[in-house]
Amino acid sequence: MAQQERGRRSRQSILEAAARVFDERGYEAASTNEILAHTGLTRGSLYHHFPSKEAIALALVDAHAEALAPPEHPVRIQAMIDLTLRFADRLRIDPVLRASVRLTIEQTSFGYPPLTAYEQSVATILGLLKEAEAQNELLPGTDIHAATATIVGSFTGLQIMSRAYSDRQDLPERVGAFWDLILPGLVIPGLIGRLRTSSPVPVGASS
Repeated sequence: MAQQERGRRSRQSILEAAARVFDERGYEAASTNEILAHTGLTRGSLYHHFPSKEAIALALVDAHAEALAPPEHPVRIQAMIDLTLRFADRLRIDPVLRASVRLTIEQTSFGYPPLTAYEQSVATILGLLKEAEAQNELLPGTDIHAATATIVGSFTGLQIMSRAYSDRQDLPERVGAFWDLILPGLVIPGLIGRLRTSSPVPVGASS
């Protein structure tokens, strides 16, 4: 058990170090030597867990899917808003998720198809909109496929802008402003006043 725990910690150390390097320098400029320098581990230890830089990147991208798990809320539009706010909060402080997003946005020699990450996002948002539609939360005649494309595309653009202007520190506020603008054209009027478009407790803060 002790050996398994050491192995788990070594793997996590590699992922966290790689995340910081990928987020700061991008996939192309990152090297396994630089990643190792941040871990203090041996090259043999690194290759025991990951045979290549691409294998490390693939493991990091898995964090994207994990972060898309919708929160529980009876109002499915609120669940969707909370998902985006939670994702935005995590991007401010979570190096693994930050690296995962950069790896899926940038066009590099990394062999992971970026479309897959977008498909994950699209599937999650579309699923929530279908549930919201079934609960009569949406305006009649809403094109949920067009709404999904707009939400996912806008969220991606907001991430890029926020990274450029504030290293993502203002991303939750940008996401909240986006929802304030889009909700009147998406949900029934009687629901808008009941929806919250700001994070009640940011990730990492005490509840």
